Amino acid sequence: MFSSKAMVSLVGAGPGDPDLLTLKAYKLIQQADVIVYDRLVSEEIQQLIPHGVKKIYVGKSTGKHHMNQDEINALLVSLAKKDRKIVRLKGGDPFIFGRGSEEAVFLVKHNVDFEYVPGITAASACSAYAGIPLTHRGVASSVRLITGHCCADKPLDLNWKSLADADTTLVFYMGLASLPQLREQLISAGLPASTPAAAIENGTTNVQRRCISTLDKLPADVIDMSICSPALIIVGDVVNFSEELNWFSPAMDKEEINIKARKYIADA
Repeated sequence: MFSSKAMVSLVGAGPGDPDLLTLKAYKLIQQADVIVYDRLVSEEIQQLIPHGVKKIYVGKSTGKHHMNQDEINALLVSLAKKDRKIVRLKGGDPFIFGRGSEEAVFLVKHNVDFEYVPGITAASACSAYAGIPLTHRGVASSVRLITGHCCADKPLDLNWKSLADADTTLVFYMGLASLPQLREQLISAGLPASTPAAAIENGTTNVQRRCISTLDKLPADVIDMSICSPALIIVGDVVNFSEELNWFSPAMDKEEINIKARKYIADA
């Protein structure tokens, strides 16, 4: 054990649009000695990092880890021995499927001070930019945030009966690869196959794309549109608002979006 005077700030960078970065997050980025950042921190937010600040990339994607979680934990403790202001920058919110709490527990065990700075999570931001309210009076009275990530290629172990609730909006993080399983299990549990559903790729960014469909057809439609990660899956009647409330127009034209999409596929 050692007594560190360093501070590790676990900071949420939000879903990608730099205008959605919180003021506290921006201030900490400007004051940092070193920034440890993830794959989902957008290029626009990375450009806000002052020149000369040490940057360490620790991004993870399916089957491709620049550093595993144990190595990231150890890195933060190691940095705390010599650097006073450390920003651990994560896409979205660190405590919502971001493993921020795991890192915080590790820091506490090693006597390293930390602070937590919430970020706008993908569920609220990407749905809003896609014109989909997560709740609506008379349509959806609750929301469930669910991880759709399969561990070691095992089937998702979820309470499908409780999820198959017509009054609840379901939001699946990291659910693109398991989408066929999500469809089959939810329909088997009693959710109508015609339930509106959507996939939102690169939500809130200038390459955002929406796939608006139904629960039974979404897996095929996602393939037809070549939707790729990062993508958020939303299931529920609130998806019906997506056309009426479609306020956000990505800045890039169709060809630029296709080029960007091919790059994401190549990097995935």
